[in-house]
Amino acid sequence: MAKTAIKSYSLAEMKDKYIGKTGTVDRDENEYELNMEVLGRMIKTARQERNLTQEQLGQLIGVQKSQISKLESSTNSATIHTILKVFKALKAEINFNVKLEKQMIKLA
Repeated sequence: MAKTAIKSYSLAEMKDKYIGKTGTVDRDENEYELNMEVLGRMIKTARQERNLTQEQLGQLIGVQKSQISKLESSTNSATIHTILKVFKALKAEINFNVKLEKQMIKLA
């Protein structure tokens, strides 16, 4: 019996095929949603590490508990200002990395 070779695909190939190529509206929306989901999980994990409720974190930055809930569940988009306020209240260090033409620029 002849063996059939199994074709494997990279994650990038699968995204291109099923979500859309990089730069397309569908792909950009998917990447944005994924990034917001990761950010929400980071906020929730940091809040829990500090033993804070959503209400307590909201009080620290001047927003309602529902706003923190929405951030953690990725149901709304947040401004960078709000995100920075959240991580500052959590006493968490946050770093942004920007790469320009093979040169890494680190923003803290």
